[in-house]
Amino acid sequence: MLMPVLSGLIVSMDAFFIGLSLGLQKKCKFIYLAMINAFLFVLCILGFFIAGQVYELIPFDPDLIVGFAFIALGLWCILHYFIVENVSHKSIVLVGLVMSGEAMLITMGITFIFLPNSTILIPITVALAHFVYSALSFYLARTKQVKRIPVAVSHVISGFALIIYGLLALFVEFAIY
Repeated sequence: MLMPVLSGLIVSMDAFFIGLSLGLQKKCKFIYLAMINAFLFVLCILGFFIAGQVYELIPFDPDLIVGFAFIALGLWCILHYFIVENVSHKSIVLVGLVMSGEAMLITMGITFIFLPNSTILIPITVALAHFVYSALSFYLARTKQVKRIPVAVSHVISGFALIIYGLLALFVEFAIY
């Protein structure tokens, strides 16, 4: 039981950098982050139930789907910042959708790894970890010390965190017993 919860905490660390990038943007308010995380929670629960249903239907290793999806999301996070330099409500919504989709994929990936012993603690842990990490970094971004960090740095780090997780899903086999 400890390993699925620990996995949810570890793979949610990219939410720290997403919260940091949103906190560094003057137009983003904390209520936006709270709404993103509420939607994220619903998608995590949905992802948990979907993963349990589709696991047997996938004719190949589900880690391939998770890996390529995370690599694509990571590249999107990096490229999105450089393509859309001005922050608007539309770009905040897009970041929220990507963060929510990523959390749903994390939930599905962890559920796949630990089936048949997966429990509802997986999506709850992933969603709560995303909220805590992103809220903490959002508030840190409003401090004087962190405001000196360019917004691009947090987008690039967040994107690379997703890419690294995707590569791990593709190339590393977890032997958890």
